[in-house]
Amino acid sequence: MRNNRHHLVGVASRARYRRIILPLQITRLLPFWRIVPCLLLYSCLAFAQSQTHKTTDFPHFRPRQEMPRESFAGREACASCHPEKSRWQSHTAMGHALRIAAESDVLRTHPRMTFQAGAYSYEIVSDGQQNSYRVSDGKETIREPILYAFGNAHVAQTYVYRRNEKLYEARVSYYTAIDGLDWTIGDVLNPPPSLEEAAGRDISGDEARNCFSCHGTAAVVNTKLQLERLIPGVTCETCHGPGGSHAAVMLLAPGESLYIFNPKKLDAETLSQEFCGACHRGVDTVAMMPDLGGINNVRFQPYRLFNSRGHDPKDARLTCTACHDPHEDLKPGAAVYDSKCTACHAPRGAEQANIRTPGKTAAVSSTAKSCPVASERCVSCHMPKVELPGAHFKFTDHRIRIARQGQAYPY
Repeated sequence: MRNNRHHLVGVASRARYRRIILPLQITRLLPFWRIVPCLLLYSCLAFAQSQTHKTTDFPHFRPRQEMPRESFAGREACASCHPEKSRWQSHTAMGHALRIAAESDVLRTHPRMTFQAGAYSYEIVSDGQQNSYRVSDGKETIREPILYAFGNAHVAQTYVYRRNEKLYEARVSYYTAIDGLDWTIGDVLNPPPSLEEAAGRDISGDEARNCFSCHGTAAVVNTKLQLERLIPGVTCETCHGPGGSHAAVMLLAPGESLYIFNPKKLDAETLSQEFCGACHRGVDTVAMMPDLGGINNVRFQPYRLFNSRGHDPKDARLTCTACHDPHEDLKPGAAVYDSKCTACHAPRGAEQANIRTPGKTAAVSSTAKSCPVASERCVSCHMPKVELPGAHFKFTDHRIRIARQGQAYPY
């Protein structure tokens, strides 16, 4: 990608070249071949100085929000200064939330997948050169190349194709648990009214912009989807904002975190509900859905967390990032999160004591009740896993509560 750090500095230098005036005595003393580096140096200094006074919207940045005056630097530019975090993040499920079809591991390892629903047959064929999506009613057939694969297949992977200049979401998706195809969540049609409807759902417009801006980076410009600019997957710039100005300034003034957004500066509720909730859906978004999204809202962790009874959404210990580092993949196992729970809830009999962990001592809040049943694997009881019909997966419900056997799902 050309829009990297060196390119940005060069562009900035050229744009300001005519405004840079070297002192006359320097131009007289230096031979021509030495003047050129000086001109570049003065250009860079002028650029850095102008950036210092530049006003931006970075303090108000949120995911999916455009910043028209800023450009994207790309993964490589971020990795040049933040190699470790960039490497970790690039291997996460979020980092692989969207891929072009040719890079999908599922499509590469499954040369032919089929699904039958009534009169309609579905087939996804991968021959190493093209990934084709085919739907037939026995009389006619729709064939289109798959362009994008959404999801890293930890749970599922959904496919998007283009037909008649519109983007469509395929009616069937791949599910890891069954190692095959089934209806895409929410797309079951009984029966489909036509072959076109059976093949896919039109997602052109707002939905496409939302999908690509949450699963990818840099695809929306002036409120329009421009997929030629797409950076597949959730990258550093999805959450920290476009890094063009930041990358250029860091070359000249390393150590100053200018023109980039740090979510840690947000208060607890804003971080979870507005920032993470911009894609994972916070309480305001879900409140606008019919029936609050139904049981599907188990996937909307910020919303579920907000409604946890007796838990203060303004408490920093209740933010999404208190338990999950967005630069790393989710850690498996219920016991992993015990220390997060005991940061508020002391084990029984230790309310007025300190909980000692290897290498550190953490003070325990005396305001949170202790659990009378157990002191480990807290989330296995208080954040139960809920089977989402059709998803072939149990999602961890982030509505913290005392979950009792047979209790109805709380919306």
